[in-house]
Amino acid sequence: MAYGSPNTEQDIEAYFTHIRGGRAPSPQALEHLTERYRAIGGSPLARITGDQAKALGRELEMPVLVGMKHSPPFIEDVVTRARESGVERLVGLPLAPHYAEMSVGGYLKAIRKAWDGDLVFIRGFHAHPAFVQAVCGLVTESSRGFDPEHVIFTAHSLPARIEAEGDPYRERLLESSRLVAEAASLPKWEFAFQSASDTGEPWFGPSLTERLAATAARRVLVCPIGFVADHLEVLYDIDIEAAALATERAIELRRTPSFNARPAFIAALAAIVRDQLSTA
Repeated sequence: MAYGSPNTEQDIEAYFTHIRGGRAPSPQALEHLTERYRAIGGSPLARITGDQAKALGRELEMPVLVGMKHSPPFIEDVVTRARESGVERLVGLPLAPHYAEMSVGGYLKAIRKAWDGDLVFIRGFHAHPAFVQAVCGLVTESSRGFDPEHVIFTAHSLPARIEAEGDPYRERLLESSRLVAEAASLPKWEFAFQSASDTGEPWFGPSLTERLAATAARRVLVCPIGFVADHLEVLYDIDIEAAALATERAIELRRTPSFNARPAFIAALAAIVRDQLSTA
């Protein structure tokens, strides 16, 4: 399961409205989001998620279906079709390494709307050794010939109140970053957040642009550890927005490649699923 994305520019309004719980966005907000999708040439997330599912199915030798949270094919519809076709047991795999009830918990709620059978739900995999090693591989690969002075790990921001409510989302992010930093022998690293929304309440920070504005390093490697595929928050927030700021500040900025359907990541996902099934 993945967050979802508009397949065409004409789908952006419906997608944005779904994210907002059925409330239509203002014309200004809609145009702002549309401009960002235009800047990246449209999101490849649906295609990539399909590729990941096909590769994982081959690795696990079992059917792997794709369901999206905010765009077709919706999770509820896919689960309904699975039930009607005779499936008796589901493994729910949100492609989000770091569990937060506010965000990833929505995937479980979507499944439960259409499924009351046997369910193995994977609540993140941020500290799984296979995931940590796969991220370490990306960092090592991107550091060759670059020798970064500073590494910044990033993920999607959420309202800071979830911490007071007992959700350890930020701690999970810091734990997986620390594990990767240790495995890759990184001398210096920090964490930053992306995509905080203007909702009138504090969200987790600092942002990636704030980190870049404050650094004295001239070579910076960004590792979006919270994301597993190319999409708007990688292709625009880092490759366009953060890259423009880095150019202004004479910083050489490099990003670790997204996993997409890389074999090392697919193998990691298979290990995560197998481990979950062995204890279910």
